[in-house]
Amino acid sequence: MKASDFHLPTQDYLLSHSVGRMMKTAQRDFDNQFMAPWQQLNQEPWAQWLEGVERFRTALANLLGSQASHFCPQTNLSSGLTKWLMSLPQCHQRRVKVLLSEHDFPSMGFVLQRAMSEVELTFIPDTEDMSCFDTWQRYVTAEHDLVFISHVYSNTGQQAPVQPIIEHAKRLGCRVVVDIAQAAGILPIDLHQWQADCVVGSSVKWLCGGPGAGFLWVNPEHITQYQPKDVGWFSHQDPFEFDIHHFAPHDSALRFWGGTPSVAPYILAGHSIGAFAQVGIEEVRAHNIKLLEEIWQGLTPWCVSPRKPEHCSGTAIINPGEQLPACIQALQNAGIAVDARKYGIRVSPHIYNDRAQILRFIDVVQRFVD
Repeated sequence: MKASDFHLPTQDYLLSHSVGRMMKTAQRDFDNQFMAPWQQLNQEPWAQWLEGVERFRTALANLLGSQASHFCPQTNLSSGLTKWLMSLPQCHQRRVKVLLSEHDFPSMGFVLQRAMSEVELTFIPDTEDMSCFDTWQRYVTAEHDLVFISHVYSNTGQQAPVQPIIEHAKRLGCRVVVDIAQAAGILPIDLHQWQADCVVGSSVKWLCGGPGAGFLWVNPEHITQYQPKDVGWFSHQDPFEFDIHHFAPHDSALRFWGGTPSVAPYILAGHSIGAFAQVGIEEVRAHNIKLLEEIWQGLTPWCVSPRKPEHCSGTAIINPGEQLPACIQALQNAGIAVDARKYGIRVSPHIYNDRAQILRFIDVVQRFVD
């Protein structure tokens, strides 16, 4: 993979934590997988479209260390998490105690508040270091029915120690959900090794697959125990049976799919996910770390995100203090695409970025911090 493989603007694009750039070959692949069956076949194109969706699931499995049958396409993370929570009988029979962080993406908090009949949310304060396992040990207790983990916290650049947290929570009898939206495509992930109960993610960021191609992963040991409420003909073991008197839930994670799906996003995203799986995320991460090290060296006093590979995400957070607004404006004037949140400037070097772009970014920021 190289920069010339992607649709890139003339400016320096360092916003992969928000929206990853599409591959140049995506359009041709989409035309072959989605448009051609619609235009050329003298029959309905569902068979060909579903082959494209299956490619999406297989690519995710190859990338994330699992099997295709454990993934269900979802429009977004909120949809996937809602469906999973609604499938758990105990979440509607009594008050459910959930642990999450004030750093989690708000959408996830909204779902956790609304998808269950009675819920008690406990927030790990945003003053805590979410990359430190000791933090999680202090907050996760046997009183919690559910522990929600973000593998990466987008506003702080912190990476949670997912595997130890899951093991600790499981020993205490807690269910575990992991959000990998900001990690998939930049951090190595092995879902089989993790053994979480549920994982939700998307393709729009580091996976460069565009919006609308989210996914839900469910632990295969419990798939048949889940009874989704939001179902449709694509939740059926045989969607084309067409017997209104007979519903047999799919024996894979597809029981969470629902009604008629919008297959185009999954066909589009499957192309880039397959490419990342083939290259290997280890190579992408090594390139990311190499460029992050340039930022750490050039802007160490103002880097407020972790600087150890095992603790940092793919994003560096730089805070030039009172000069933040002026610095952002100068970066925009220089044609460098970044954004800012509560803790500072977010900059995310991907496989299509190079050292020269990072040095230009550092040069502009240094004018406001020296």
